Amino acid sequence: MVNGKYWNEKIETLPREEIRAYQLQKLKEQVKYCYDNSVFYHKKFDSVGLKPVDIKTFNDLQKIPFTVKADLKENYPYGMVAVPSDEIVEVHASSGTTGNPIVGAYTRNDIDIWQEIMARSLYTAGGRPQDIIHIAYGYGLFTGGFGFHYGAQKLGTRIVPIGGGMTQRQITLMKDLGVTILACTPSFAVYLAETMAKEGVDPKKDLILSRGIFGAEPWSQQIRQRIEKELGIEAFDIYGLTELCGPGVSVECPQHEGLHVWEDQFIVETIDPDTGETLPDGQEGELVFTALNKTGLPILRYRSRDISKINSEKCDCGRTHTRMLSVTGRSDDMLIVRGVNVFPSQIEFAILQFSELAPYYLIILDRPGALDTFLIKVELTPQSQKNTQLDIKKLTYNIQKRIHIITGLSADIEVVKPNELPRTEGKAKRVLDLRKGKM
Repeated sequence: MVNGKYWNEKIETLPREEIRAYQLQKLKEQVKYCYDNSVFYHKKFDSVGLKPVDIKTFNDLQKIPFTVKADLKENYPYGMVAVPSDEIVEVHASSGTTGNPIVGAYTRNDIDIWQEIMARSLYTAGGRPQDIIHIAYGYGLFTGGFGFHYGAQKLGTRIVPIGGGMTQRQITLMKDLGVTILACTPSFAVYLAETMAKEGVDPKKDLILSRGIFGAEPWSQQIRQRIEKELGIEAFDIYGLTELCGPGVSVECPQHEGLHVWEDQFIVETIDPDTGETLPDGQEGELVFTALNKTGLPILRYRSRDISKINSEKCDCGRTHTRMLSVTGRSDDMLIVRGVNVFPSQIEFAILQFSELAPYYLIILDRPGALDTFLIKVELTPQSQKNTQLDIKKLTYNIQKRIHIITGLSADIEVVKPNELPRTEGKAKRVLDLRKGKM
């Protein structure tokens, strides 16, 4: 039902009252479905004395207990599946670097919905059937590659399914195949731009890229500006979770004033991450999602741990679906250093204030004695390295001062040469915590 700037105009511009009425009806149905078909949710509801008939209004949503990551880990692999095993047609999973991985089990219906909302997301970000999309997200258990692939198939674009790695080859193919859309993590986009500069490739002249769709990790406005400037493209943020479907839960429109959450598929809330109290629109908190049509592994009130805020006002693009601001960090990424709460996003914000520094850093925490050590490695840009007038001692002091203002902590700063910090072709690794076992 493609119509001009909308993939599905009827759904995307539905009046708010109709969206809420639809959501409430689907919520009632999904709660009953979970109670009748999911052993996990049946026990969870019984433990708090909740029955499906108790869900009558949106206020009753708060009666439903939260689902958390530990629930999925403890019920690995299929303990939360709500259908017979032969109805599961596909399985994806998180990396599982700590304990059991998070498994996403999909029925045919789940895949169809995922493909539809990813096509809608690509179209919202300006993708059209005549485009050529270069998918540099990982293929496999990670949902990124396949999510974009399914959506691009539905949209009808030509697909370059290259996955991760082979950076020089990726650049060659982007040039030779006439790629117009880049899909990858923002970290890899920065790495691509860096590699192009080293290889003597000017993306503004040698490529015909027009836009990039980036997700899978939080990224700042400064990183966006750098990507857009160095690649000569318009950058769009996309959001998703393995627990919900993968990418496609929400996406930016050309207004770039938040990511539209597809509310025909998801209810989004914000809560106080400490108390669990529901917060009003416009107040920053932890995002909580309920999937309204998921059948294989249904999810109710899932605590994402992602920090953002939501805005339900109609967007200037004409879409009426609630917008969430780009994720600024994760509540479970919080570091406690000498009793002070610190988020990696705060460190990134501080570092990006300095034009002498590249957007790479590594936080190294240790506890060799009674106190935490807090070391931050930062990297000079190639231009700064060549500047014979650069006062490293003064730069180090200014970085320390900025970080102290933002976090309240004194950090040791080590300024390293260009390209000394590890690069990544996937999600960026920013923290090395050596304190485990020393607490």
